[in-house]
Amino acid sequence: MSQTLDIDLKEIVLSNSTFGPNEIREIVKAISSDYNNFRLLRDAVGEMQQQETRTPAASVRLGVCQHLLGRYTNAVQTLRSADGGALTHFYLGKALMALDNYEEAYTAFESSERAGYNRDEVALAKAEALRYCGKAQDALLILDNLSGAVEQTAEYLYQRSATVSALGGNPSEVVALLERAVESDNTHSGALFGLAMENDRHGNDDYARQLYERAAAQFPTHIGTLLNLGLLYEDIEHFERSKQCYQRILDVYPDHPRARLYFKDADASRDMYYDEEARRRQDRMAQMLSVPVSDFELSVRSRNCLQKMGIMTLGDLCETSEQDLLASKNFGETSLVEIREMLSSKGLELGQFATTWREEEPTYDPEVLSDDERALLDRPIADLNLSVRARKCMVRLGLSTIGELVRRTGDDLLECKNFGVTSLNEVREKLTQANLKLRGD
Repeated sequence: MSQTLDIDLKEIVLSNSTFGPNEIREIVKAISSDYNNFRLLRDAVGEMQQQETRTPAASVRLGVCQHLLGRYTNAVQTLRSADGGALTHFYLGKALMALDNYEEAYTAFESSERAGYNRDEVALAKAEALRYCGKAQDALLILDNLSGAVEQTAEYLYQRSATVSALGGNPSEVVALLERAVESDNTHSGALFGLAMENDRHGNDDYARQLYERAAAQFPTHIGTLLNLGLLYEDIEHFERSKQCYQRILDVYPDHPRARLYFKDADASRDMYYDEEARRRQDRMAQMLSVPVSDFELSVRSRNCLQKMGIMTLGDLCETSEQDLLASKNFGETSLVEIREMLSSKGLELGQFATTWREEEPTYDPEVLSDDERALLDRPIADLNLSVRARKCMVRLGLSTIGELVRRTGDDLLECKNFGVTSLNEVREKLTQANLKLRGD
């Protein structure tokens, strides 16, 4: 079966037969069913590019295939010299969209409509171009003017969800539209990606991963799909799968900076040893240190002295030295022996965390900050626009504001699972832009 697909794909690309939307769908279907066919398409395009002479019709075929390979600049150059037909203009518009030339893309889509391309498809493409131009209201007007069967298609529902989101609409409506789009076509990569993103943001990692996997099985695949799926694979320590995601990006964009860095991080992470027993011991210790001292039968004198010193838990005691206790009024040797015996019964000692457990003073003293500086530190970490990987680590560390973040050192952040030097540099760069820095930097 795979061999038949291989032969058909090369035949479609290299023959002089009819080439249009149906043939493009066949190419996309072949690669979606077996990603190895991507390399066949790449080889076939290489053969076409070596031809010394090329008819305008052959240029259309080559330009579309270059677009499918992600070679958007080449696709634009090729399609500009093609036959000027409806298909040429439509895929010229798609290639220009990929290069962020949205206004030129809109003009190309209009040309494709005048040349006879499917009106509904052109309308949806124009709405997307307008939305990216910052004209979401105009995009919504185009969508509102569409009627009939197109309103039930996945592409229409996806474009409407993105437009409603751009206009700051109800998040529930956005999700409902995406769910309807996926229900209409469970292979629509855009809708799958959008719905996965919504679930990813709300911490529904398992469902988000399933949606990203379905989106990644489609072709062409959104770069964001592969990046986010790779990160979710890293979260469950499936490092080889995460590397495959990043490698697929590098197959098309060999110099993609984030894919290269993430691939390197995932490759390093697979060799890291995670001591589950050590983690359990740490959790048990943390639980023990949080036990209130009032749970123990101490003398009234000892209990009163500890209360006056603000010592409420076993952890507080382990941060306190014998000298600190003896310096307290009415706290004598008898009380000291009592405290020692109580801690010893739990395998603890006075002062064992006196230097390591106590949190250092924050770099930014609220008492000497201006109102603007305090407002900046009270802003949510989300305002830093961190990557998915860094954002998830902030959640794991329980950090929600910029002020909480700058009280941490770089080493504190690096202790978080899946938070590497790349993410640390990203955090530092974002803080530098706000004239802030981590504690100790």
